[in-house]
Amino acid sequence: MIKKIKIFTDGSCLGNPGPGGCCAIVKYKQYIKKIYSSFYLTTNNRMEIMGAIIGLELLKETCEVSIITDSKYLQSGIVIWIKSWKEKNWKTKKNKPVKNIDLWIRLDTIIKYHHVNWKWIKGHSMHPENDLCDKIAKKAALHPKKIDLGYFKSTKFLI
Repeated sequence: MIKKIKIFTDGSCLGNPGPGGCCAIVKYKQYIKKIYSSFYLTTNNRMEIMGAIIGLELLKETCEVSIITDSKYLQSGIVIWIKSWKEKNWKTKKNKPVKNIDLWIRLDTIIKYHHVNWKWIKGHSMHPENDLCDKIAKKAALHPKKIDLGYFKSTKFLI
């Protein structure tokens, strides 16, 4: 029997760009796992995508997954825009490279192993798991630990 999982995600950035953090709360039956990551220099949109990635990458087998996010960018990107981006070789309608392509490809790859549905909820709306994700992501952003190499590639900085 396939496991039914809920993943609540959020991302935060102190400045944009700036230090950032992301969080995923993974729920299966009565089990809850909180996972987070943080970066010295990144963007809010990168952290929103990373929240979903770290939650999904935690799963060890194919699952039925509901991802709950307060990011329209994340939800629209993966549900609507990605099909067109891939058809246009990762270019936007204006024929420009898709921002955060490294993370979109990573997310697109991992969701192929699962049955995923995406649900958007309004942020800061007294939703317990979303509020907790927000709090953890903000705290993670205060204590960055990693370098977001994808940020540097997408902005053409050299390290």
